Amino acid sequence: MNARSLRLIRDVIINSGKWTSIEVSQDSIYMEFRDIELGGSKYRDEMSLTVRFAEDSFFTVFYNNIWDIEFLSKYNYKHRLLSEDILFKVKEIRFIDFEYLNTFFYNFKSEKTVSSVEDFNIHNIRNDFFMLVETNEVAFAAGGNQMDFFTPFERLDDSSLRDLSNDWMLYFLNYHLKRNLIKDPMCICSW
Repeated sequence: MNARSLRLIRDVIINSGKWTSIEVSQDSIYMEFRDIELGGSKYRDEMSLTVRFAEDSFFTVFYNNIWDIEFLSKYNYKHRLLSEDILFKVKEIRFIDFEYLNTFFYNFKSEKTVSSVEDFNIHNIRNDFFMLVETNEVAFAAGGNQMDFFTPFERLDDSSLRDLSNDWMLYFLNYHLKRNLIKDPMCICSW
């Protein structure tokens, strides 16, 4: 994915998205986000976005209250397995931003890392890709040398992401026009 597509992914998740599940399976980490702004009305009920990191993957969660990361207590260290449903409203999301990562060290008292790399250090990330997500309760960094995005229907590339984003915008505009919420379809600003 190019930088423009990563900004688009940030935008479709940030407005109303929720982090709803995490799955760790050997060297792959999957995070699912729901209530994202992709697709048209025919996709609304089952539309989600899954981010997958593989090849030397890691997941570090930053927290202030140990009960906020209770979902990690079920992680099987021997087999490197975890599959948990969670619900956190996404406040911010960034990709490959070391400066933003540094704010996590100041805003949260503790951190917990799960990684397939034995000597992994969150202060010295050497992976090709990583994503930073902040919620009101916790923040996390996840990454690996391979990053993929999926909907329930397909693996996303730059072109398919753009098409789904356009479908959402058409759905949004039609919805507002039918309810007479905006007069000019080219202006999506609030008065």
